[in-house]
Amino acid sequence: MDESIIKELITTAASMRKISYTPYSGFNVGAALLAKNGSIYTGCNIENASYTPTVCAERTAFFKAVSEGVKEFEAIAIIGGAADSDELEYCFPCGVCRQVMSEFCDDDFKVIIAKSPDEYKVYTLPQILPERFGPKDILG
Repeated sequence: MDESIIKELITTAASMRKISYTPYSGFNVGAALLAKNGSIYTGCNIENASYTPTVCAERTAFFKAVSEGVKEFEAIAIIGGAADSDELEYCFPCGVCRQVMSEFCDDDFKVIIAKSPDEYKVYTLPQILPERFGPKDILG
């Protein structure tokens, strides 16, 4: 994957992190999802007082894309950290987000975990969700 695209995704995810709604955890996450058609879909985490309806940044981006008819993806950048800090940490997707990725993404899908456009790690979906259960397990 071209490094300029990675940096664009990370920068976009960082801008989304700033608009997260996290009054309970204070941990903001932004995501930028690159579709195979070149479109970028964004997401931020949105909390709820009863916690269960809370949605992660990654799922927000995926659901926005799918709701617009896009179901083929190339990469996602994820960036997160305390809302009141500019110092970020590597923020890996939760299990539910990994399962959503498994529903829509091939083995070559890239998961970019970033602290900044210059400090990041790139994984494939099988690396972060080995032996995953997906559509092929049901549809054959």
